[in-house]
Amino acid sequence: MKATDSIVFPRIGLKSINRTLLAAMTNKQSNLDGTLSDEEIKWLVRRAKGGFGITTTAAANVTETGRGWDGEMGVWGDHQLPGLTKMATQLNQTDTISLVQLFHGGMRAPESLNGVQPISASKNTEAGMDGKYTREMSDEEINSMIESFTQAALRCEKAGFHGVELHGAHSYLICQFLGSITNRREDDWGGDIYSRSRFLRKVIESIRRVTNPNFLIAVRISPIIEKVGLYLEDSLQLANILCDMQIDMLHISCWDVFQPVEGEETGPSLTKRFSKIVPKTIPLISTGAVWTSQDAQWLIDEGADIIGVARVGIGHPDWPQHLSDPDYQPEKPPFTVKHLENVDLSPVFIEYMKRWKNFVV
Repeated sequence: MKATDSIVFPRIGLKSINRTLLAAMTNKQSNLDGTLSDEEIKWLVRRAKGGFGITTTAAANVTETGRGWDGEMGVWGDHQLPGLTKMATQLNQTDTISLVQLFHGGMRAPESLNGVQPISASKNTEAGMDGKYTREMSDEEINSMIESFTQAALRCEKAGFHGVELHGAHSYLICQFLGSITNRREDDWGGDIYSRSRFLRKVIESIRRVTNPNFLIAVRISPIIEKVGLYLEDSLQLANILCDMQIDMLHISCWDVFQPVEGEETGPSLTKRFSKIVPKTIPLISTGAVWTSQDAQWLIDEGADIIGVARVGIGHPDWPQHLSDPDYQPEKPPFTVKHLENVDLSPVFIEYMKRWKNFVV
């Protein structure tokens, strides 16, 4: 099996032209009201034209007060539909499968940005909150949030996207429900990993109930995030739970797919561990630090069905087209401003990437 091979999503029979996925990336190019700018559409469509089998938007917040940063894409209101439709239309004129990543910042939706006290599964605080705490969500608020995710998915479907990816990784709201440290609830929304996954499961069930049967649902999770209390054993159990549901892809966000599990340095990779339990009916996506065609092949040999990339897709929008060359080694950062302008990054996006050490020269 190779990255250039096509793959079929068994539940609906939809085929991807290859096994590459452009992962969701913060780019800060959206307008103040969450509507898409032409620059953000241009940047993403360029990658779809470059040959990515699946193209994912930046994280899109499902409520106006769920924003995690400035310039964030929104899917909370119908005023965002024209831009969403424009993006979906242009993406769908390529051979890519288009996904919108849905999320809510939870305790990482700062009051300084949203004007309200952040909410979470439990009362939590973290660096950057100035010592302030989140408010624990009520049962009514949780059900309202499930509806917000559902309505956001319906907007994405109406706009013409193939599906959505639920952002259950990186310690945002869904992840906060999954973690035993950030979710200390004693009601039906807390407890063991099955109970802590109830919020995510209800979101999946609600979206599946109201969208077309052919609408794709992917779920992205972090295998290990100690600060929220999410550990590998829980995440493997979570994978089993999710794969019994009507999802189409499971995406593990590894940051670095080559990094061994701490304390088990001689053991299997994270990708190998998940590939052993995820059924072949659910394609497994693994993402983190893949750069060369040899990296991509290694990840497939470890059991990934789809290779997710981020940074290499910024510098090399046609990365998938080169994977037939087994010795392909694309240029690594730092990139010049001129190079990034030539691959359709706006000044705002380039300025943001300057925060990443040694990315822009």
